[in-house]
Order: sequence, then structure tokens, then C-alpha cells
Amino acid sequence: MFAEERRGLILTQLQKEKRITVKDLAKNLNVSEATLRTDLNIMEQDGLLTRTHGGAVLNENSTPKNNSFSERATKNIDYKRSITNKAINMIVDKNSILLDASTTALELARRLKETDLRLTVVTNGLMTAMELKENPNVNVILIGGIARMGSMALEGLLGSSILDKINIDVMFTSANGFTIGDGLTDFNVYEVELKRRMVEKADKVVALIDNTKVGNSSIASFATIDQIDTLITDKKLPREIADELTSYDMNVIDGK
Repeated sequence: MFAEERRGLILTQLQKEKRITVKDLAKNLNVSEATLRTDLNIMEQDGLLTRTHGGAVLNENSTPKNNSFSERATKNIDYKRSITNKAINMIVDKNSILLDASTTALELARRLKETDLRLTVVTNGLMTAMELKENPNVNVILIGGIARMGSMALEGLLGSSILDKINIDVMFTSANGFTIGDGLTDFNVYEVELKRRMVEKADKVVALIDNTKVGNSSIASFATIDQIDTLITDKKLPREIADELTSYDMNVIDGK
């Protein structure tokens, strides 16, 4: 069992029971207690839980999964606007683009809604689709999947076959974290499954990552460093990070 799959199962159990112990997890998952302690420590760093003696409890208020979409959409809005101001320059008339269900991609959709560009936009974001359908120049294709309470993303691979029928010029995606070692990572293992498929199908992948996410890593990776063509961020990256990224032939657009 991969670490990200194991942590997804831990999170699912924790959401059901609110409190878990390492001993019970070891029995249920057939994994060593030492490995599980490491998992719980990493998940605590991601804000998903709080470690207790012998186990963990769910963070009812601070876990990213419990933040409403509208709250996340307004968080760091200046960063998002700075990023999407750069990203929109990469889109040309008659492009076929793929937008994930992130709040940063939603901000990009709001910018595209006001343009005269003729586009095909494929997305698993419910709010993104609702925004763009009001522009007669944009053909919106919604990827089917599972709609969970509190989420504005359609998740899972049920509707992913649509990606086999459309040529995607550019995918624009955000993430909960970005590091050179792990690439793009997120906390929702179910949405990550679909994001991996999206990355595979796009000719180019553009990561929209604000400065608060650079250097952080979450539970599951959906794009490795060599799968990302361009990184757009709102502030100037540290020189050593920028140099290493360019060594991977990645185009870096930061807040110079």
C-alpha cells in the first residue's frame, strides 16, 4: 500500500470516528505502528488532525477539507489575481484548455469569462463551469464524477473517459503544496486520482502556485516535477529554487 493511499484511508476513518488510535489503525491496515506514527505526524503538519497520546483527533475547524469553498476562494485573493493575470497571457484563441476545481483556476475562469477568446474548456469544477457557461464564446465540457457534500469538485474516474476524446492544449492546475521532490500535492486523495489523469492527457501543464504553498507538501502527489512545463507564482522565488527548477527545463514566471 502506497503512503498516500494509506493516509487517505486514515483520513476517511478519522472523519467517521473523529478519534483514532495507532493500535487500532495497525490492526485495520496491517501496517506497523512506527509507520503510522510517521503518517499521523505528516498529516498533523498538513492541518488534517491533531496528535494525541497514542493516536489522533480530527481537526473540525482547521482541516482544509472542512473549509468551505467560498472561504478558500476569498483567501489570498490578491495572490490568485496576480497569478491569473500572468496565466491568461498563455491562452490564445481556439485553445482547448483544462481547468481543475481549485479556487485559483476559478479565478482564472472569471478572467476568461470577460474575454472574447473562443475556447473549449474542460473542467471538473462545478463553480468554474457555472462561470464560463455564461460566455457564448466558450464551450464548457464538465467531467462527470462524484459530488460530495461541501465540495465543488466532481471527483473520481467515472467520467474521465471524456479526456480520451479531446485534445488538451494546456492544463491549468493548483495544489495544496509544491516541492521539487514531491511536485504538486494535495490533501484530497479522491480528487488527486482525477488530477493525475488530467496531467497525463494535457500537452502542457501550468502550475498556479501562490507563495504560501511553495516548499510545502501534502498527502498525495498528482504531478512530478518533470511533468510541469510552467510554474506561475505571485512572488519572486528564492534564487536556489528558481535555478533548480530551470535545470528541469521548467518555465518559471514569478513576481519579478
